[in-house]
Amino acid sequence: MKNCFITGSGSGLGKELALLYSQKSFHVHLAGRNIEKLAAVKREIEAAGGVATIYSLDVSQPESLEKIAASLQSSGCSIDILINNAGIGMFGPFSATTVEMMETIFSVNVYAPILLTKAFLPLLTSSGMVINIISTAGLRGKKHEAIYCASKFALRGLTESLQKEYEGSGLRFVAAYMGGMNTPFWDHSNHVEHPSRFPLPKEIAKQIVHEAEEQLEVIIKT
Repeated sequence: MKNCFITGSGSGLGKELALLYSQKSFHVHLAGRNIEKLAAVKREIEAAGGVATIYSLDVSQPESLEKIAASLQSSGCSIDILINNAGIGMFGPFSATTVEMMETIFSVNVYAPILLTKAFLPLLTSSGMVINIISTAGLRGKKHEAIYCASKFALRGLTESLQKEYEGSGLRFVAAYMGGMNTPFWDHSNHVEHPSRFPLPKEIAKQIVHEAEEQLEVIIKT
């Protein structure tokens, strides 16, 4: 059975990606901070006949990323798909940005996918795939999103560079860009007035799963 490891998979896009890959007969490895949410996704996958394992993981802690990779490696588990989905957004005027905000955003949106991808390289199969969930904030700047966009541009740079570095190796690095989604991402933010008007993550997940099979860049217009 193939294996798919997804960060931030307790809700939103991560959850929908997990459900879809479980339907494609992947053993889905669910990672996130909220064990209760992960357990609920696991139950849903298993109720449909799939296989899932959950991991308590705070991607902002580098030692946790290395530990989980080492644990999988020691168990002999190989990974076919790694999805760096966990992300955080803090918005507002650039003049109000604090060092703490910068460090928090970059630890989750930049350092975590860099470190996790590096730690998982020995685990990836010869035709393994890494999907980085970037968002359209990695394609163009946006008002009151300077640091968030900067973090997503950094993730875009990482992904495009790895595409070139591993070209012809069998490994694939896919960049997924989408606009806003109706997810819990906006629960504690007033940056967007009506997030309920955004498309549901289930529809976005379907396009990512479908297009990532053939393309290195998935751009979803919403």
